Amino acid sequence: MSVSKIDFLFNPKSIAVVGASTKPGTVGNDLLNNLVKDKFVGDVYPVNPKADEIHGLKVYKTLADIPGNVDLAVLCLNAKFVLDTVDQCKAKGVKGLVIISAGFKESGHDGAELEKQLTAKVREAGIPLIGPNCLGVINPYINLNASFAAKIALKGHLGFVSQSGALCTSVLDYAEDRQLGFSKFVSFGNKADVSETDLIEYLADDPGTKAIALYLESIGNPQKFIEVAAKTFWEKGKIILCLKSGRSAEGAKAVSSHTGSLAGGDAEYEAILKQAGVQRVTTIAELFDLASLYTTQPLPKGNKLAIITNAGGPGIMATDAAISAGLKLAHLSEATEAALKPKLPEAAALHNPVDVIGDAHSDRYQAAIEITMADPDVDMGVVLLTPQSMTDVDNCGKLLPEVIKKTSKPVVGAFMGVQQVAEGVKYLVEQGIPNYAFPEDAVKSLASAYKLVEMKNLKDRTYVEYKDVDVAAAKKVIDGYLSGGVTEKYLTQAEARPIFEAYKLPLLKSGIATSADEAAKIVSGIGSKVVLKVMSGDVKHKFDAGGVILNVEGADGAKAAYDKIYANIAKNVPGAKIDSILIEQMALEGDEVIIGCSRGGLGPLMMFGLGGTFVELFKDVQFRLAPMWKTTAEEMVRSIKSFKKLDGFRGTPKRDIAAVIDVVLRTSAMVVNHPEIAEFDINPLIVHAEGKGASVADSRVQLRKK
Repeated sequence: MSVSKIDFLFNPKSIAVVGASTKPGTVGNDLLNNLVKDKFVGDVYPVNPKADEIHGLKVYKTLADIPGNVDLAVLCLNAKFVLDTVDQCKAKGVKGLVIISAGFKESGHDGAELEKQLTAKVREAGIPLIGPNCLGVINPYINLNASFAAKIALKGHLGFVSQSGALCTSVLDYAEDRQLGFSKFVSFGNKADVSETDLIEYLADDPGTKAIALYLESIGNPQKFIEVAAKTFWEKGKIILCLKSGRSAEGAKAVSSHTGSLAGGDAEYEAILKQAGVQRVTTIAELFDLASLYTTQPLPKGNKLAIITNAGGPGIMATDAAISAGLKLAHLSEATEAALKPKLPEAAALHNPVDVIGDAHSDRYQAAIEITMADPDVDMGVVLLTPQSMTDVDNCGKLLPEVIKKTSKPVVGAFMGVQQVAEGVKYLVEQGIPNYAFPEDAVKSLASAYKLVEMKNLKDRTYVEYKDVDVAAAKKVIDGYLSGGVTEKYLTQAEARPIFEAYKLPLLKSGIATSADEAAKIVSGIGSKVVLKVMSGDVKHKFDAGGVILNVEGADGAKAAYDKIYANIAKNVPGAKIDSILIEQMALEGDEVIIGCSRGGLGPLMMFGLGGTFVELFKDVQFRLAPMWKTTAEEMVRSIKSFKKLDGFRGTPKRDIAAVIDVVLRTSAMVVNHPEIAEFDINPLIVHAEGKGASVADSRVQLRKK
C-alpha cells in the first residue's frame, strides 16, 4: 500500500466523526470529546442526523453536508450501516478511514462476509482503512486522539502498532508512568485492509519514529512481512520489537515426520520474526524496557559492560546478570584507574564494577561515569544507585544525564527503590536516560541491544539460485505419484530418491531389492559395506521396528539381513505392507543431523537440528521459513545448542558445515518449488569431516495435492 495514502490516517487536516453521539459514555461521544479536549490542530466535523451540537461543535446531518474537505473519517456506527457510509466517504473524497465499529469477522460467519464486502469496497475506492473493530489512531504531535482511549499518548519516538484495542489503553497508562512517548500509536483491529506490514513500511519512513513496537496475534502475509521488516531493520536502521501472543496447539495435528511433530504452532512465528530482523519479547514490561533504551540510546559497538555503583551487592547482582546474558565485564586500563583514583575515596573500588561507595554525591558519580565510559574497552554502562541516607538522589537524577549524553555509548540507570528515588528517576527519564527498577533488568536490556548488533552484522542477505537443479524432473515425479485420483502419498526413501536427485542432494549408492537373491546381487555391485532398510509406508520408525540392519557384507550377509528384516517387521509391526528393501552404501563416519520441513498455515517451515533416533527427545532444533537467505541458513545451523559438536569440540573433527548449509538451501528451494511436498525429513544427514561433504542416510516425504 502507498505510504503517502497511509499518511492521511495519521496526519489529517480535517476529521469527520460519523456516528458522533450526544450520549456520554458512548464511543461516538467519547471519541469526539477526545478530539476537542486534546485540541486537535485541524477541523472536526461531527456527523449525526438527529443532533445539532455536540461538545460545542456544529453537527452535520450527512457527510455531504460538510462544507470543507474531509481527510479522515472515523466511523462509530452499527456495522450494518458501514457499507453505505463507505460509499458516502468515496463520494465526499475522504482520503482515509478508521472504523471503530465491531460486528465483523470477530462476531461470526455473517460478520466475516460483511467484512469481505467492506474490504472489497474500500480497496475499489482506494481509501486506506484501519479496522474495523479497533481502538483507533493517535498522533500526539498534532494532538490527534482519534480513539476512545481516555488519554492521548505522550510525545516520543516509538511507533506502536497493536492488533488488540483493549491492550492499548493499558499500554498508554503504563507508558505514561514510565514517561515513554510515541510518534504514532495505532490499534488496527481486524486489519481488513491496512495490515501490520503496511504500518511497518509507513513507520520505516517516518522521521519521528526511532523504533517500532508490535503487538500481534497473527501475520497475514509472512513473506511480505519478512521483506518489509528486514528492509526496515537492515537497510533503514530502525529497530522492531514484537510481543506475539496466541501460542496455540497447532502442532497437535496428525503428522508423519519428526519435523511436523516438533513444529508447534508458535514455531512458524518464531522463525518469521527471526528472519525479519524483529526482536521478540515475551512481556509488556520487557517491551517497554527495550523501547525505552532503543528510543533514547545508541546501540553498543561491542559486549563489554562497565558497572558504576554505590553499593557492593547490586554491583555483584549486575555482574552475575551480565555473565548470564552473554556480556563481558570491561577491563579498565591502568590509565582509567589512575584517572579515577584522585576522584574517589580511598575505600572505593577502581576495578570494574567501580564502587563509588555509599556516601557518594552526584559529583563523584559524574567523575566516575565520565572517566569509566571513556575507556576504550567499555562498550556500554549501567549506573546503580541505592538510596542511602547520604545519597543526593535528586541531584544525581538532574545532573548525571548531561555527563551520559557526552558519551557515544549506551548508558542506563538502575536507581533502586520507590519513594526515595522517585524524583531522581523522574529527572533521569525526562532527560532521556532509561531507568530500571533492578540491576538485572538494566543489564538484560543492554544484552538485548548487543544481540541486535550481532543481528545487524549478518551478511549475505541474498537468495541462492541453483542452476544445476532440475525442477521439471522433480515435478514430473511428484505429478506421477499424485495421479489417478491420488491426493496424498507417503514416499519411502527409495521413492523419494528421484526428487532428491533432481535437487543434487548428496545421495549414497543404492539399489532396491524385492527378494533375497536380488539383494545379494545389489550388494556385490556396490562392493562395500551396506545397510539394508525396509521400505514401507506402514513403518514410520524403521530402526525401532528392526527394519534397519547396518554393516552388511557380501552376498550371504545380504540374504540373511533381508530375511531378518521381514521377520522383525512381521513381529514388531504386524500387518505392515513391505514394498521393498533398500540397500545402500554405508556412509563415511560423521555426526548425525536432521533437516526437514512441515508445511503449515504460514508456509513451508524448515527445521535443522541434532539428528538420529533421539531427535524428539533432545529437541535441539531451529526453524526458519522457506525460502531463506544464505545467511539465514548459516544462522539457523549455528543456532542449535549442539553446534559446538559440529565445529570441533575438544579436539573432535570439525565437520563440513558448508555442506550442511548447502543441503538446507537446496531443500528450501525444493519445498518452495513444489508445494505438494507437505512434509519431509532427512534424518540422519551424516556430516563428514570438513571438506568431505555430507550424506543423506535416511529420508521420508509426504506428498499432498494442493
